[in-house]
Amino acid sequence: MGAYRIAVYGTLKAGRSNHHYMANARYLGEDWFSDIVLYDLGPYPGARREPSNGIRVEVYAVDDATFGEVDALEGYRPEAPNDGLYHRRLVSTRHGMAWLYLYNHSVEGCPRLDAGDWGATPEEHSVQERS
Repeated sequence: MGAYRIAVYGTLKAGRSNHHYMANARYLGEDWFSDIVLYDLGPYPGARREPSNGIRVEVYAVDDATFGEVDALEGYRPEAPNDGLYHRRLVSTRHGMAWLYLYNHSVEGCPRLDAGDWGATPEEHSVQERS
């Protein structure tokens, strides 16, 4: 267990609509990034590398299967990482290096979430809306 670590900030967090993907993951704790900003994309947030007031993430250790499922959920395309919905980058966390999914497309017109936490309820943001 725990071949990979991922840092999550949206629908994969505890209590959110896609947290069931973390069923086989091991929660490692929280961290805070001041060089990442969140944008409200409607049914889910998108993170971009920009100076910010900071965002709160949850860090999980995941196995190969979970890592692949999260890649698929996030629209990550290993053969063309900059063409998918998200790409991923390794970031340093207090729990070790972890993958963070960054949004690939324009955020023009999307509200910037300076509070550092995407505060939608799971009922408002389901995986079906993402498809």
